[in-house]
Amino acid sequence: MENIKKKEISKKELLSTLKKMVKNEIRITYHEQEEPLFACSSKIGGKPAVPTDFKWPEFTGESYDGIIGSRPLSFMAQINLKEAAAYDTEGILPEKGILSFFYEQISMVAGFNPEDKGCARVYYFPDEEALVPVDFPGDMDRDVMIPELAVTFEKHASIPECCDFMEFHNVMADWDEYDECRMECGYETDDWDMETKLLGYPDTIQSPMETECEAVTRGYRQGCPEDYAKIPEQEWKDINEKSAEWMLLFQLGTIETEDAEFMFGDCGQLYFWIKRQDLKNLNFDNIWLIMQCC
Repeated sequence: MENIKKKEISKKELLSTLKKMVKNEIRITYHEQEEPLFACSSKIGGKPAVPTDFKWPEFTGESYDGIIGSRPLSFMAQINLKEAAAYDTEGILPEKGILSFFYEQISMVAGFNPEDKGCARVYYFPDEEALVPVDFPGDMDRDVMIPELAVTFEKHASIPECCDFMEFHNVMADWDEYDECRMECGYETDDWDMETKLLGYPDTIQSPMETECEAVTRGYRQGCPEDYAKIPEQEWKDINEKSAEWMLLFQLGTIETEDAEFMFGDCGQLYFWIKRQDLKNLNFDNIWLIMQCC
């Protein structure tokens, strides 16, 4: 990969550039509730609402203690798109139907290996009236069954992390000035802990993921210099160009309840990525998941 020296960007240039980059994100908070939710409600965990012929997805991977096996994916969340529509100010998501997110928590792969395909799945069910709640598979470990949590949505300005911005634009920016410009563009921190949301820019823990998504879905393992060195220079250029086609669909952080905690790696987050054209075509078969942690 070519190493190009980065130029410094002034605060004025920085602010002008960020104003053009602002997107909308739908932040999600959740809470426990006493009464069960309606089957097609937006929620974290619980039992998914699915068609009667739904086949629960499985993934073959290695557990932390070295046991390789095929295991059911955990049901992570479902979004009722009619409930989310008012917060989707850019009209990116379908206006109705259910989006359901699954991830296999025992293997807990990070998405850096082409063999990780299938560790996460996203389903789109356009007709919620045809859906019914389904029980967990009989062989699912109880420790990966997430309890049902009600959610609320909020729309917010989304602006990339400083390190992501600098890498994408090949510039050097002052971190304090970057935060000031981000706030001036409408970004709100408040008590936001960078965990769960739809759309917008990812809250990156390690490094930008778009190039990783493009490279790994072409069959190239990611994660270390030895892996990157195996990719021909010309293909790297094409990968970098095509990486712009990827967008964040859903980001999910640590899930905490009074009785349980579901953590991904060490205080990590799950990022569900999709190509813009696939989302436009309602094709969720080619999503890619990356997990980042501290």
